[in-house]
Amino acid sequence: MNYKDYYQIMGVDKNATPEEIKKAYRKLSRKYHPDVSKEKDAEERFKEIGEAYEVLRDEEKRAAYDQLGSNWKAGQGFTPPPNWQEQFHQYDDHYSAAGGEPFSDFFESLFGRGGFQHDMHGANRKSRGQDSRAKIMIDLEDAYTGATRSISLSGQTIDEHGRVQVKERTLNVKIPKGIKAGQSIRLQKQGNPGFGGGENGDLYLEVQFNPHPLYQVDGKDVTIELPITPWEAALGEKVKVPTPAGTVDLKLPESANSGSKMRLKGRGLPAKEPGDFYVKLKIVLPKNLSEEEKSLYKSLKEKANNFNPRAKMGVN
Repeated sequence: MNYKDYYQIMGVDKNATPEEIKKAYRKLSRKYHPDVSKEKDAEERFKEIGEAYEVLRDEEKRAAYDQLGSNWKAGQGFTPPPNWQEQFHQYDDHYSAAGGEPFSDFFESLFGRGGFQHDMHGANRKSRGQDSRAKIMIDLEDAYTGATRSISLSGQTIDEHGRVQVKERTLNVKIPKGIKAGQSIRLQKQGNPGFGGGENGDLYLEVQFNPHPLYQVDGKDVTIELPITPWEAALGEKVKVPTPAGTVDLKLPESANSGSKMRLKGRGLPAKEPGDFYVKLKIVLPKNLSEEEKSLYKSLKEKANNFNPRAKMGVN
């Protein structure tokens, strides 16, 4: 019979707190539960995890186990000290929750077939479920107006027999007005199930924006690249600009340059201090110029003969 390192099985330090041990147990028991796990050794690992948790969660049993720890290593041959079991109370036969099979010979050599009453899912102890996280993709317009969206999630539930099951569920999520990318929406009691009748954890949905064909988002600010004609840029005409909140009229400055930005204050994402909306100008020439249009450009060239946008570069 070999010595079992329960701390190694649980993946925790020997100085781990009860809460850290409980957290590790929940994570591993979900990962290796035979009903849902795809791991080849899931059933065996599930049994080992349950046995390790049975020992480490109990203050008296853990203290007794720790007395042996400095003298033994995992895999070494093991024989318990004489009269070892006399210090423990014997109760009903002790079985793991994996198929109703008893714990290992190593466990029984320390604590007997009785040991301490074990409940794989903490039926005798209420424990709140862990919080869970997921991402939700929304349209930029949703953040401007607020919206309600339906999402489908795969989640774990505990059935009446204490078994972990994976189920698909649909939730209606309220998107608050003004939410930014990276912020989270909290759905109370929609996270992982609790144990022993404990309440569910919460679900946190991290918001990200779907790619938009017109807008780029930076925090609360929104930018659009607006195509304008050469004559609109030259004459400083009024143009219409689409925004997520509707179309607005914008008066261009005369001789506007391609690449320059104009700010519409407070028209970014709504908030107590709303973001700004930026219009980046892009001068676009018409394609397939007619002979008449070419003639007009030639005439403009002759009249603006002294204009050289590359003069500061030292070239003509």
